[in-house]
Amino acid sequence: MKVKEEINKDLILREQLAIQRTIMANQTTLLSFLRTALYFAIAGLSVRGLLTFYGHAVVEIIFYCVALGLFAFGGINFFIQLKRIKKSRIHIGNYQLEYLERK
Repeated sequence: MKVKEEINKDLILREQLAIQRTIMANQTTLLSFLRTALYFAIAGLSVRGLLTFYGHAVVEIIFYCVALGLFAFGGINFFIQLKRIKKSRIHIGNYQLEYLERK
């Protein structure tokens, strides 16, 4: 029986570490969306100084809209995935309950 308890401990630890990696991957994805949105915002600022033709304001607004859209999509995606991650923690509870019942 002692071997089975150690296996349960390993399963709990492995599952917890997997969730931590998933949380960090989710945060990394949010930061990459934010970085890309900032690139588009900077491109919008640069268009003002580089382009001198009449339609430069349209191009600038397009860059700003893309930046805002990416930022919004990244934020929404982050919170949706965070909710899924929290929901998946429930499945780990089966291992934890088995371990705690034996104590």
